[in-house]
Amino acid sequence: MVIHLPQPKQVRELLADLLGRDVTLEPAAPFAPGPDTAASIAVYVDDQLRICALIACDLALSAHAGAAIGLVPVGGAEAAIEDGKLTDTLAENLYEVLNIAASMFNVAGADHLKLHALHPAGPPLDPQLRISALTLGRREDLAVSIGGYGSGALSVVLLA
Repeated sequence: MVIHLPQPKQVRELLADLLGRDVTLEPAAPFAPGPDTAASIAVYVDDQLRICALIACDLALSAHAGAAIGLVPVGGAEAAIEDGKLTDTLAENLYEVLNIAASMFNVAGADHLKLHALHPAGPPLDPQLRISALTLGRREDLAVSIGGYGSGALSVVLLA
């Protein structure tokens, strides 16, 4: 089983193209969602439905990315951050972003991955998902800033 770990350049280009905005990245400490930390986790599976990778975003990045792709004013993202959860619209928009992000895993010679589920920021995370997001090893941890919106944490974690 070969799973491709997207490089920061891939992440930046995908987000900039998708959101139509300037996106900057820098290396960051691993994002570690705790029991009281609102976070979105996208679960990616292979063709046999084995969970192979996760993308975890803190609430701020979840709201900013969901707002930016849907052209929701930045105030909508800030309200969601203040409420501690994504609205249904921002969650649906974030799903679109993270569904397209599956393309970053699918390079020549690597196993095909697809988005299986998105657990949007707000409700408590399944403890197993939260623990999986803490996996060390093959991962990319980034601070992401979306022009005109704001910044947040994003971690790509390979589990296979």
